[in-house]
Amino acid sequence: MSRFGKRVRQLRQAREMSLRDLASVVGVGFTYLSKVENGRLDFGDFPSESLIHRLAEALNADEDELLLLAEKIPEKIKTMVLKRPDAFLKLAELNGRKLDQVLRSVGGS
Repeated sequence: MSRFGKRVRQLRQAREMSLRDLASVVGVGFTYLSKVENGRLDFGDFPSESLIHRLAEALNADEDELLLLAEKIPEKIKTMVLKRPDAFLKLAELNGRKLDQVLRSVGGS
């Protein structure tokens, strides 16, 4: 969760919002949001997809990026994996260099 929390803090600070301001906008306590940013949550307290959506909206951020940083799978990726599990299984077997080659060939980074 630390990468997620760090990113939320960066986005919040870039928008010059206080913890209290953001917490009020997304409907959580500022102490909870502080725990999110500092990676001090208990397992059961991790942000829900709904809260991540509200954070992305309030911070004008990429929701998929925040979901992935929170180790949650965005819905459009889940849908594609379920439609084409064969393709994703093959991608998962590639080493880093081969995967980079595939991404370059399809116009990725």
